[in-house]
Amino acid sequence: MNSAIFEGQVRHRRLKPRVHAFNYRMFMVYLDLSELDSVFAGRWLWSTSRRALARFRREHHMGDPSVPLDEAVRDLVADQTGRRPQGPIRLLTHLSYFGYCFNPVSFYYCFDSQERLETIVAEVNNTPWGEQHCYVLAAPDDKGAGEHKRYAPHKLMHVSPFMPMDVEYDWRFNTPDARLDVHMENARDGEKMFDATLSLERTEISGTALARVLVVYPLMTLRVMWGIHWQALRLWLKRIPVYDHPAKHKPLEGKH
Repeated sequence: MNSAIFEGQVRHRRLKPRVHAFNYRMFMVYLDLSELDSVFAGRWLWSTSRRALARFRREHHMGDPSVPLDEAVRDLVADQTGRRPQGPIRLLTHLSYFGYCFNPVSFYYCFDSQERLETIVAEVNNTPWGEQHCYVLAAPDDKGAGEHKRYAPHKLMHVSPFMPMDVEYDWRFNTPDARLDVHMENARDGEKMFDATLSLERTEISGTALARVLVVYPLMTLRVMWGIHWQALRLWLKRIPVYDHPAKHKPLEGKH
């Protein structure tokens, strides 16, 4: 089975205009989308098709919920790059736990027919606006990245009210194996102001492993949302500037 659990930590560091940092222990599920029908077979607390304490729900992700998720990903990549993924699609994400789900970002790792990592899709969600945007990362700049693929997409979505839109992204990914690493940096006018690092280690899916993460990380997605709001309060108390959502400044169209 290619699906797995990945466990480790996420760290955020803000360097400007004031220093702010935190890190949390966490786990995420890595799902081979061709294994959705079997990955949790016989696990009564986990499911991809029925109500369960931990559940994968198609409607939480990109595209028309009536279209299989792997097909939606292939369609998106083909539309934006002209090249349709021919190999497996594997998704790093949070599931719905106790009926609640929020994913700041999920990653689709798209492989070619030889199972070489070809394209990454970053599916970003924001709060409180409830918007979603997918960045298709298909043309890496590997200069200086070592084993990591490096991408520099343009910022197209307002994610945090404490981060302006005019920042440059620098994202780096390895090919998931025993470890999974994601590193992101934000710079403004060429000066680094923020970075985030996700460092996870693989655990094979088993009844014991699935039970353990539910005990160690109860209410995982509620903890994610609580952490977002707690850190936002800390940033506000530090008087970090707040930036309006760009839509607030769009001119109103006149009625005819």
